[in-house]
Amino acid sequence: MPRQGEARGADARVDQREADSLTTTLFHCSDLHFGHPAVPEQYEAIEAIIAERRFDVVAISGDLSQRARSGEFQRARVFLQHAERFSEVIVVPGNHDVAWWKAPLGFGDPLAMVSNYRRFISEDLEPVLRIAGATIVGLNTSQGVTRRTLTWNLRDISIIGDLRRDQLERARGEFERSRTGDARIIVMHHNPVMGELSRRHGLKNTHRILGAFAEMGVDLVLCGHDHQEAVHYIEHTKKGTVISTSGTISNRARGGRPGSVNSIRITPENIEVSTLVWSADARSFVPGPSKCFER
Repeated sequence: MPRQGEARGADARVDQREADSLTTTLFHCSDLHFGHPAVPEQYEAIEAIIAERRFDVVAISGDLSQRARSGEFQRARVFLQHAERFSEVIVVPGNHDVAWWKAPLGFGDPLAMVSNYRRFISEDLEPVLRIAGATIVGLNTSQGVTRRTLTWNLRDISIIGDLRRDQLERARGEFERSRTGDARIIVMHHNPVMGELSRRHGLKNTHRILGAFAEMGVDLVLCGHDHQEAVHYIEHTKKGTVISTSGTISNRARGGRPGSVNSIRITPENIEVSTLVWSADARSFVPGPSKCFER
C-alpha cells in the first residue's frame, strides 16, 4: 500500500497530466519574405525550434513571399513541409503574396492574383483548424487593390487590409460550431492595432472589426504586417481579446529591430504570449518579453 506522501505525489502527477491535456501551444511567425530579404540563419533557427518544441500548432500570418514569385513560394513550401512534420499548420496570405497588379480595382481575374499562392502553398485562403482545446479560423485580409482599400495616401496602395461582412459572418459560424470551452483564435495578416513605430493600423475599420471579434467571443488574434513585435489586450464590454503581432523574420524589421516570433501557451485560465527575439551574437532566438492574460 502506498504511503500518504506517495499518494499525494501520484495525485499531483495525475493533476499535471490533466493540466497538460488542456494546454494548447502555438508557434506564431509572420512576414517570412522568402526572396531577397531572407536571412537563412533565422529560418534555420526557427526550423530547429519547431522540431525541438513540437508545438500543437504552427501559425503563419502571411507574407511568405516578397514579390509573389514562384521560386519564393517554393522555398516557403519547404518551410511549411518541415513544420508539418512536427505540428499542425495553419497559414493565410499576406499583401506581398498577392499579385494585385493582375486584377487592380476588380478589373481582371481575382484568382490570378493568388495563383502562385494557391499552387505552392494552399488553395484554401481561409482555412479552419480544429484541435483539442481550440478552434482556429483563418481570414484573408489581403485582397489586393480595391475601392474599399483606397486612401488619399499613395503609399497605402496594396498595403491596407480589409475584411468584408460575409467573412466575419463565416468566422462567426465556424466558432458557433466549436466545442464549449475551446479557445477561439483568428489568424490574419494585417494588424488591427496601431504599430508603436509605424503609428498606423494595417487593417481598415479596426474598431468595427475588433468589436465583431469580441461579439463572437474571440480570445486571440494572430497577425503580422507591421514588422514589429507587439502584444496587446483589447478590452470590450462583451469580451477582451489578446492580439499577438509577430515581427518579421527577414532583414526588413522596422526601426532596425531584430527579427522575432511568438510562443503562445493557452490554458482554460490564461493566455501567455512570449516573444523570442533574434540574437546575432547567439545566432539564435532568445527569450524576450512575456505577457499573461486571464481568459
